[in-house]
Amino acid sequence: MARKRRPQTTFAVIALIFGLLILLAVLFYLKINLYIAWLLSWGLVTFGFYGYDKAQAKIGGGRVPEIVLHLITLAGGVLGAWAGRFLFRHKTRKPAFLIVLVVSTLLWAGVGYLAYR
Repeated sequence: MARKRRPQTTFAVIALIFGLLILLAVLFYLKINLYIAWLLSWGLVTFGFYGYDKAQAKIGGGRVPEIVLHLITLAGGVLGAWAGRFLFRHKTRKPAFLIVLVVSTLLWAGVGYLAYR
């Protein structure tokens, strides 16, 4: 009998695959700096996950676990998380999401500062 995979694992693996594929495509086709490509790639993945989760919330379907949304935001998806939060009006009532988003934004701004100084 096959062991059932936890949703956290499934969504994390999907995010990782999409994130790396988009990163490779962005680096290959746009030929931009790795830092910018990373933020753009993970931003797109995070935005997509926020949109998917909001759509699933509306229809009562299978949701993206909150830990996965937090992890992809911390991984560099800050732009997508901010955009998803405002455009989809998603996760605006949960203080933990705002805290993770602000911490991630400061973290990636710091990385950008160190990379470009």
